[in-house]
Amino acid sequence: MEIHQLEILRELGALGSVKAVADTLMVTPSAVSQQLALLQRKVEVPLTRKEGRNLVLTEAGQVLADAGAAVVSAMADARGAIGNYHGSAGGRVTLCGFHSAGQAVFAKLAKVLDAPGQPRVELSDEDVAQQDFPALTARYDVVLAHRMDHSPRWPEERVTVLPLLHEPLDVALPAGHPLAAKPALTADDVGGEAWVTSHTGYSPADVLSAVAAVSSRQPNIVHRINDYSTVAALVATGGVVGLLPRYTASPVLNPDIVLRPLEGISTRRRIDLLARPENLKRRSVTIVCEALQDIMAGLVKQG
Repeated sequence: MEIHQLEILRELGALGSVKAVADTLMVTPSAVSQQLALLQRKVEVPLTRKEGRNLVLTEAGQVLADAGAAVVSAMADARGAIGNYHGSAGGRVTLCGFHSAGQAVFAKLAKVLDAPGQPRVELSDEDVAQQDFPALTARYDVVLAHRMDHSPRWPEERVTVLPLLHEPLDVALPAGHPLAAKPALTADDVGGEAWVTSHTGYSPADVLSAVAAVSSRQPNIVHRINDYSTVAALVATGGVVGLLPRYTASPVLNPDIVLRPLEGISTRRRIDLLARPENLKRRSVTIVCEALQDIMAGLVKQG
């Protein structure tokens, strides 16, 4: 078996289609299919199967893909043993994060790393549903991801998870709203309000669904907006209430908004760093991760 064939199989398991693998590896789909066919000839059991228009892994294929990931990680160790790649602090590190985290930490991170000998970080934002964050580790060294407490755990057999923050989503109210006088709110308090929330599959929409279930009232959703700065601006006008993260929303808050905790419902989200195990063996990547941990700790202290 060739290592690059095992890498292709691994990426197919993570990304779910030949085209996505081809795009990630910057090759043609036919080249991907050809390498998968060559690998299949060396194995007696089927490694892939058709699922609609997509080619997905069988159980045997996933076992081999996981073993291939271990091989790739071992090769990363070998490269570190014969060179300075792993030990270099000044290497290039690609990092992506969801929008609100980018607003809160990207500028701070760039400032911290703006010194000779520090990693050269390249930042991107990716606004994806929670279940799609692990697949981004195929394209970035580090992924800044979030999920609600009650949502499925990250696939730790494929990615390494570094916890950063356990953050509540609070109810955002116009400063003059009658509920702003209360120190904390319940689902019954806010169930009948007009709301701005996120699209389905994102954290605020999950929390609002729980509010509806507990209060037994269908929420009056006026706007669906994923960008927290827009949510904050709409709340400030006085026409709607919303949900904003307690610590990472600081760049978008203004004196016309107050945040109040929501009691009786799980509103906390986990903000984590996701990475392929081999990437975390590079010193430049660990420096970026440590800087993000310090920045998040500072946001909690300010909050």
